[in-house]
Amino acid sequence: MFDPITLKLNVDPFIESALREDITSEDVSTNCVMKENTRGEVDLICKQDGIICGLQIFERVFTLLDEKTKVEFFVKDGDTVTKGQLMAKVYGDIRVLLSGERTALNYLQRMSGIATYTGKVALLLKGSSIKLLDTRKTTPNNRIFEKYAVRIGGGNNHRYNLTDGVLLKDNHIGAAGGVAKAVRMAKEYAPFVRKIEIEVENLDMVHEAVEAGADIIMLDNMSHEQIREAMAIIDHKAEVEVSGNVTAENIAKLADLGVDYISSGALTHSAPIMDISLKNLHPVE
Repeated sequence: MFDPITLKLNVDPFIESALREDITSEDVSTNCVMKENTRGEVDLICKQDGIICGLQIFERVFTLLDEKTKVEFFVKDGDTVTKGQLMAKVYGDIRVLLSGERTALNYLQRMSGIATYTGKVALLLKGSSIKLLDTRKTTPNNRIFEKYAVRIGGGNNHRYNLTDGVLLKDNHIGAAGGVAKAVRMAKEYAPFVRKIEIEVENLDMVHEAVEAGADIIMLDNMSHEQIREAMAIIDHKAEVEVSGNVTAENIAKLADLGVDYISSGALTHSAPIMDISLKNLHPVE
């Protein structure tokens, strides 16, 4: 769960922005049929199997609209849920339940889809010591939610943003004038507490990265045999990350190479949503 400070400072502004996107002046459909405050309840129903994630955000959408809204949960983030399962009941002003429905579900469906897909991919590495990582290939303004969902699904977060760590990619290397120069410049500039990671695309670059003293070497889009050769060159002198078009369909082939990390942009950019609905809305006494 998000702690209260993170929720208020770093989560609420995004949720409020999403609500403003959906309600520019009024919810005209709701106001047509609901003229005044009427207490009601609605069921949160799972419509397919998966890993649920984002329940706190789902609830927050409604409580930001009306702090009197209450949610009774029957599951928690990280639980495996099944089609047809009743996961929660939401109680409050029917106008709030109707106006917040789509935004609340958008967050919950997206986050649950990422957690479910991540869980599927992580299972393929079970038994190995490899850490599954996400990337910065996230939906703009949704990174905090999507990276949380990766953790709930059993993955790990790579750097959160550009301030979070040194990762020298192909264009950084081009700008610096080579692998060795890029690593040297990073060591001169970055705080000593920062590890320096560099992306390499061939075995010559691997040699350069090792000699330059990189802390982490990312092997980008290399073949199985190239990775084996790279591991022999690195020989435990740096940690090793493998990246490049890694998906559920091919990640298992990388599990026997002895690398430390495998990163996959697909965890966030290609995960399908989980089908979830709010159903059976009705007034209550």
